[in-house]
Amino acid sequence: MDVTVVGSCNMDLSTYAPRFPKPGETMIGHKYVVGFGGKGANQCVSAVRLGCKTAMVGKVGNDDNGNKTINNFKSNGVITDYMAVTDQSSTGIAAITIADTGENSIVIVPGANLLLTDVDVTALEDMIKGSKVVVCQLEVGLSATLETLKLARKHNVRCILNTAPAQSGLSNDFFVLSDILCANENEAEMMTGLPVSDVAQAEAAIDVLLGKGCQYAIITLGEKGTVFASQDNRKPTYIPATKVKAVDTTGAGDAFVGSLAFYLATRPDLTFENAIQRSSIIASISVQSPGTQYSYPWRKDLQPELFE
Repeated sequence: MDVTVVGSCNMDLSTYAPRFPKPGETMIGHKYVVGFGGKGANQCVSAVRLGCKTAMVGKVGNDDNGNKTINNFKSNGVITDYMAVTDQSSTGIAAITIADTGENSIVIVPGANLLLTDVDVTALEDMIKGSKVVVCQLEVGLSATLETLKLARKHNVRCILNTAPAQSGLSNDFFVLSDILCANENEAEMMTGLPVSDVAQAEAAIDVLLGKGCQYAIITLGEKGTVFASQDNRKPTYIPATKVKAVDTTGAGDAFVGSLAFYLATRPDLTFENAIQRSSIIASISVQSPGTQYSYPWRKDLQPELFE
């Protein structure tokens, strides 16, 4: 297996409106779209569309949304042998508002995602052992995420932890066991207690994250670019974002993480900086189209130089 993603699966209920409503305000939107999402699912689809063998480990409800989610994975070429279905909860949903600026605001009801546990992950140890890269987030039961990190470390499998949704007070084990920790501004602020609204502040936050024990720390700043550093080279490196007209930024961070997993699994010859640069380009492409997974490009539609 090139990439194994252990994470969340949601149905995205997206409303497009001129701006975000104020508290107590009712607004009229101009479009409503139902699509597939969940950070784990998004990252999985992003990776598989670039051309690597990708499996999804997750849990959905025994309902119509769960059936649609699994069928969507199959239509994208994702291996679904490790997906579980439960009668104890409904499939997760995400209620998303997208403003005309392309910015988004999201409320998640995790549902079956929170029923994915360490026991489920432990049963898949051999599969994780045989993966080149494992990706996990914080949108499922935290015991499942922590067990994923432990098994990846046990078998020397490179693991990316995307620290979303933002949480404070995470056990130090999550940092120490992370080969690559990837956070956006809000997540970095919550984990470090520092403001993170520009490159200089991100560089300071990177140092705090590395101090918690991860091998690499990445902070994505949207249109402002990306900052990363490592234990071996703690001087932060800044990578500017490609300037584009954003239509919908929903899932851009997931496009980045999925792309990074693809490059780490299939192109070990690339420098870490080059892998991030290429992943950033693919994420910038995704924001130019509406929707989450709908906006993720297929390899055949991308410039050949991204794969040279």
